[in-house]
Order: sequence, then structure tokens, then C-alpha cells
Amino acid sequence: MEIERKFLITSLPDGLDNYKLRIIEQGYLCDIPAIRVRKDNESYYMTYKSGDGIAREEANLPLTKESYEHLLPKSDGIIITKKRYEIPHGEFTIELDIFENELHGLIVAEVEFNSVEEAHKYIPPHWFGDEVTTDKRYSNAYLSRFGLPSERVL
Repeated sequence: MEIERKFLITSLPDGLDNYKLRIIEQGYLCDIPAIRVRKDNESYYMTYKSGDGIAREEANLPLTKESYEHLLPKSDGIIITKKRYEIPHGEFTIELDIFENELHGLIVAEVEFNSVEEAHKYIPPHWFGDEVTTDKRYSNAYLSRFGLPSERVL
């Protein structure tokens, strides 16, 4: 189970170079349920996600580089590339995604929680913008098929 909240970011926090950076490339083989293949630095895996909103089912399966390279061209839509910074925030870690290529200009922060109650109590930092946790158009699966939303729909 993955429990997370997602927010748009309009201005970056100071000192990004001080945080752990991951380079991510991913493609979606299916969007409902979401089945993706991902390269995360030098790790490769397939992920299954189902459900909507703050809590979703999620399972990961490790892949070899060869398996990933075989499956990626079978993706629907665009291949998503992004830089992910891991920023400590109290007892949580903010995953700040700066999208590249076709999704350039989109910056999203996600925070994962141990429970729905914990997620609801979370107070985001001042540099977070609108929450888009329930806006399906900001799911990576949607973005890969349809690109950037022209307007926000919850």
C-alpha cells in the first residue's frame, strides 16, 4: 500500500544541490491499472499500481537492465524523464520531481506516509503550491499518455 500526497511546486527550495539526486526514466505499459517500467539511477523494476486518491495498492518487481530495455519501447505514450531530489522534512522525506523533455516546466512534490491519518495531519512547507493528490491528470500514467494538463481538474 502506498499512502502519499502530491503537490505542485512553483518555486524551488534553496540548496537543492545538498540533497540526494536520482535520475528517473519510466514508461507505462498500461494505465488502468498502472503498470510501468522504471530506471532509477542504475536500478530497474516494474511497478503495478491500482486505485485512486491518497492510498493505492502498489507492488514492485525487480528487472534486469536487459528486461527494462526490452519493455520500455512497448510503452504507451511518452517516456517520462525526471530528476528526483530527496529532501528531509521533519520525520518525512519530500520527493521533489523536476520533469524534463515533453513535461518540462512541471515540478511536483510527493510525500509518503505510514497511515491515512498521518497523511491528513501533514502540514506542507511554505514552498508547496496546490495539492493535486486527487487530480488524476497529474498522475504519471496520465501525463505519459496525454501530456501536461491545460487546466487543473480535481
